[in-house]
Amino acid sequence: MNTSQQLPDDFVQLCQSVTAKRPKAVIDHILQYGFITTEDLKETYGYNHPPRAARDVREHGIPLETFRVTGSDGRKIAAYRFGDVSKARFSRFSGRTGLSKQIKDELIRRYGCKCFIYLEEVSKSELQIDHRVPFEVDGEPDLEPENFMLLCGSANRAKSWSCEHCENWIGVKDKSICLSCYWAYPENYAHIAMRQVRRVDLLWEGDDVEIYERLKQRASGIEKEISVFVKEIIEREIGSDGDG
Repeated sequence: MNTSQQLPDDFVQLCQSVTAKRPKAVIDHILQYGFITTEDLKETYGYNHPPRAARDVREHGIPLETFRVTGSDGRKIAAYRFGDVSKARFSRFSGRTGLSKQIKDELIRRYGCKCFIYLEEVSKSELQIDHRVPFEVDGEPDLEPENFMLLCGSANRAKSWSCEHCENWIGVKDKSICLSCYWAYPENYAHIAMRQVRRVDLLWEGDDVEIYERLKQRASGIEKEISVFVKEIIEREIGSDGDG
């Protein structure tokens, strides 16, 4: 059984640095008992999506491995325990919160207090530092601000899911592929997780909300999703320019 006494001090320190409620609950349970089951997550902590809770832990740079145990009803269920602690991400931040704060502050100074993916203003406490190129592809980068990005929790989860299902993450491990990916540089990219996809995230706020509501009403009137309707408007506009 894994216990905190059997783990390297710097790894335990990294675990204890996590303050977000859901991953902290998982980490503290594993530190105390050696592992946590999906049953524990649902019954003890009220988390009905155990894989999401495990992903939250991994997003903090703490490796987990999944194995099977017997649940209270006699059926096999999933459980999580710490994986190879030598693969812990952000290990160079461990015990160096001042350094991570400097990088976060510098990124905010350069780009504003906003998510790099969704471009929305987010409170500083809700922004998370993430590698532009995943640790699993290129290892730990130099601790320079340009090697990192600030993401809100939602964007970080979306990036993690997309990266983990990308062939480059799974087997290719080519840094240059990541550098031309939307998830590393959304302002200038050639693909999204090796797929020929392009995306635009639109935000209406303030007085513009009225425009959104009118678009939504008009799209509903012709029984189309608003995203489809907006794309058709853009395509017509581009087509009319070409005709001129």
